[in-house]
Amino acid sequence: MSSRFFMPESVVILDAIAIQRALTRIAHEIAERNEHSSEVVLVGIPLLGDHLAARLGKNLSSIWNHPVPVGILDVTMHRDDLDQRAAPTVHPTVMPFDVNGKTVVLVDDVLFTGRTTRAAMDALNDFGRPKKIQLAVLIDRGHRELPIKADFVGKNVPTAVNEKIVLRLTETGLPHDEVWLQKTSHP
Repeated sequence: MSSRFFMPESVVILDAIAIQRALTRIAHEIAERNEHSSEVVLVGIPLLGDHLAARLGKNLSSIWNHPVPVGILDVTMHRDDLDQRAAPTVHPTVMPFDVNGKTVVLVDDVLFTGRTTRAAMDALNDFGRPKKIQLAVLIDRGHRELPIKADFVGKNVPTAVNEKIVLRLTETGLPHDEVWLQKTSHP
C-alpha cells in the first residue's frame, strides 16, 4: 500500500520593502481617487487589516498634510459562517468618528471569497450611512464567491483554492514584514 502525503511549501511573495512600496502606492491611489480628503476615513478589519489601515493612515496624512481618521471594525458577528465556528473570537471595534456622509475605505490584508468584505459592509451599517465605501487590500488572491472587487490592490496573486496567503507584520511581534504563499505539493 503506498502512502501519499502533502509537503507544505512556502514562498515569500512580498518582503518588507515590497509591502512598504505597495502601501505607499495604495495611499497615493486613494489620494488620487478622493479629492475631498477631509471626507476620507480608514477602517481596518482585524486581524491584520487594522495594522495596514494604521500604516495607510500615516502615509495619507503625509500626502494630505492632515491626520486621517483610522478605525477598527470587527466583523465576526456579521459573518455568514458564524454557525460553523465553535467559539468565534470577537475583537474590539474602535470607531472614533462618524461614518455618515464619509468615504470609508475598508482595509483588509487578503481578499479571497469576498465574504469578509460583505460582513464588513454589514457591520459598517451599524455605525451609519457612509457616502461611499471603497476597499483596499494588500493581496487579492481571486476565487470570489460574491460580486466584490477591491478598489485598491497591493498585489494580485492568483492562487489555487488549497493554497494559503500568510501575512506577517512587525505589529504582531514578528521580527520583520513578509507575505508568504503556502502551497501543498506531491513529493
